[in-house]
Amino acid sequence: MRGIMLYVRSRRVPTALGAVVSATALAWLPAAVFSDAGEVSSTVLALTVLLLVAAVTSTLGGPDDTLDRTAARPWGLLRTSHLAAALGCMLMVLPATLLTATRFGPFGSVVRDTAGLLGLTALAAAATGSARAWFLPLGWTLGATAYPGTGTAGEALTWQTQASDSSPAAVVAAVLAAVGLTVYVRWGPRPRTSSENV
Repeated sequence: MRGIMLYVRSRRVPTALGAVVSATALAWLPAAVFSDAGEVSSTVLALTVLLLVAAVTSTLGGPDDTLDRTAARPWGLLRTSHLAAALGCMLMVLPATLLTATRFGPFGSVVRDTAGLLGLTALAAAATGSARAWFLPLGWTLGATAYPGTGTAGEALTWQTQASDSSPAAVVAAVLAAVGLTVYVRWGPRPRTSSENV
């Protein structure tokens, strides 16, 4: 148990969890006050999930890159558990709004966007490091919200803002989640360069 607590603290999980809850509340409050619609728009949902994933990004790498590469720990199991717990936390916080008059939904879109963006962030952490892992999800999501797509290719490219029954959007999100999980579990976050350690 002590090892898990040290892992959680070294990854700044309590701070990230607080940021996830705060970001959800900050996105929900204006929608509850200024909108008569029962459900937030797909754009607001995608941007809220993006905020939550950005908060989780800081937990994908530890303070010591060398330690993240040692064989003394079962890193594959820890990384898998870490991503599963992050997904679970976000999927508990967002659907909690279903108990209110203004909610994030439909639930299928919440699951798709959360899993897809978390997978994309994990993939970016493995490619660019945890400090820059939020860049790719930010760019893709802002593009999807600014230029909504239609047709199969358009739905695939703007999967974050599509309806919950969109097959191309679901396929892209599932692929990103699976590839991101696989790559991050196998290699972990890219080590920082000496200039990033300053």
